[in-house]
Amino acid sequence: MSIKVASLTKIYETQKAVDDISFDIKKGEIVGFLGPNGAGKSTTMKMITTYLPPTEGTAEVCGFDVREQSMEVRKRLGYLPEANPLYFEMYVREYLEFSAGIHKLGKDTNKRIEEMIALTGLNKEAHKKIGALSKGYKQRVGLAQAMLHNPEVLILDEPTSGLDPNQIVEIRDLIKRIGEQKTVLLSTHIMQEVQAMCSRVIIINNGKIVADDSIDHIQQANTTQGALIVTFESTVDKKMFAGIKSIKSLENIEGNKWKLTTDKPDEIRKEVMQWALNNNININTMQAETQSLEEVFRTLTKS
Repeated sequence: MSIKVASLTKIYETQKAVDDISFDIKKGEIVGFLGPNGAGKSTTMKMITTYLPPTEGTAEVCGFDVREQSMEVRKRLGYLPEANPLYFEMYVREYLEFSAGIHKLGKDTNKRIEEMIALTGLNKEAHKKIGALSKGYKQRVGLAQAMLHNPEVLILDEPTSGLDPNQIVEIRDLIKRIGEQKTVLLSTHIMQEVQAMCSRVIIINNGKIVADDSIDHIQQANTTQGALIVTFESTVDKKMFAGIKSIKSLENIEGNKWKLTTDKPDEIRKEVMQWALNNNININTMQAETQSLEEVFRTLTKS
């Protein structure tokens, strides 16, 4: 496993910021780490990246323990914290050269710096001081720094914060490409980003993991009871549904797509199928209504 977390706990005086959480992440996975503010996301990321010592439990990166082998962990890990720490008086290339020196890239330094500048779209800004850059370009510098030493694992805390819509798409595509070869754990509050980038999500609330699965499985597990979404091949008039006794209410979502609600979810599918057959109506799709990822998130993190 690229990341292995077992019974990880962080206590500040009497508060459990992270409460006995466990999960594994394999190479090639891009995992969204979601939760409301104060849920324990950043604290967990800081423990995995060796910035905070766990109170209890263990965390490993590429087989190395974050407490016992922290230097080996750091060699294999790139980290972009939520508060992107940069030296504003340094020029972009100067800062990346400084970071390359820390990672001891040696003869590969210049080549790697130019690759990261191109990859993160910093070409036109590379001659400027970091303090003169917009927030979006500062974020790109942080990403370039995190990837500079070609780490096996990337931990990204709000990686698209401050970016405009075009930049968000560019960084999103970049993270997806990186995720084909590396392991990426990213935190964000933007559900569209999660759905666009991630194969799996971990949702944390009050320091505990409340969901850990693929997006599809999480949505399927949170279906709306008694609601059926049906798409017909041709136009269906509202009056025609009168023959389906199990329908409690109905709503035209758009075009030939309808939402049917019922108190008898076990019966309505058979009734709709028989009704369509009797009326020579073709059904394209029929499925239980699932909550959006945003709705699932709100449901799981209410308390």
